[in-house]
Amino acid sequence: MIKTAEFVSPKHPDKICDFIADSILDAYLAEDKNSRVAVEVMGGHKLITINGEVTSHASPLLEKIVKEIVGEDFKIIINLSKQSPSIALGVDIGGAGDQGIMKGYATSDTESMMPPEYELARDLCERVFEKYPYDGKVQVTLNNGEVETVVVSFQNTKNEELLPLVKNIIETKKPQSLSSDGAQYLINPAGEWIQGGFDADTGLSGRKLVIDNYGPEIPIGGGSFSGKDYTKVDRSGAYIARKIAVDFIKSGKAKEVFVKLAYAIGKPEPVMAVAILDGVEIKINTQTEYNLTPKGIKNFLDLENVNFAETSKWGHFGRNFNWDN
Repeated sequence: MIKTAEFVSPKHPDKICDFIADSILDAYLAEDKNSRVAVEVMGGHKLITINGEVTSHASPLLEKIVKEIVGEDFKIIINLSKQSPSIALGVDIGGAGDQGIMKGYATSDTESMMPPEYELARDLCERVFEKYPYDGKVQVTLNNGEVETVVVSFQNTKNEELLPLVKNIIETKKPQSLSSDGAQYLINPAGEWIQGGFDADTGLSGRKLVIDNYGPEIPIGGGSFSGKDYTKVDRSGAYIARKIAVDFIKSGKAKEVFVKLAYAIGKPEPVMAVAILDGVEIKINTQTEYNLTPKGIKNFLDLENVNFAETSKWGHFGRNFNWDN
């Protein structure tokens, strides 16, 4: 089995946008815990655009918040409307803010209960970022569980310095077949680079969904997380799905667990709630095992006291958040 996963640093344009979106969410929730927030952020080349829907008694200084993140020389465009009354009718009675499918996953293969290729890529990216806190991305390929190829591209690095650092973090096996240039480690394969972040590229919140979840080998529901409060089950549903999967692993009932949830807009209970334990599908009892309504999820995972901006940096799972424990 050959598996590959990638990861990007918090200074990647897409992840900066995720961080801005969740910082805005945190600011509204800090003043009004009942805020309903659905914010999308696009940024690049000295311009940040914030669009979406917010219904809240809070009035945070959004431009100040954003400029503290990106700098004073950015133009900030803010275009926020109130939540649609039609949507609010269903949410007011405790229903989901939209329809959708959420997936959860856990495996006994790693201590974090995350896929091995994902954990290796994340750990590599984090450790390179400690020395080079800039825009960057990595990619790790496993062949039958052994590291075969490592790709690292990081802004403001010198290859002769970056290569030994990467080799010290992650070792490859002797490959059966080498690339054309004989490399197992591809370090800045397009060349060293100093222009990165918003100076080099635009970013968009919710565009790194696979990295936010479990990597490309594990199915995801497709909904983004950042900039959304708990009534948006794209986020809260995915968090509780992970929690359910983790609980099954910790109980010793399975070595690999997939969880599938689905919601209808305005309805509190999911229309689908199943878990697949080592290939065997079972129904999740929403009456006795888990309260899977949006409010039930909020209370169980204590989502009112989560720093959502922190979740946006290094993936939402396998980092000891409430839904991992």
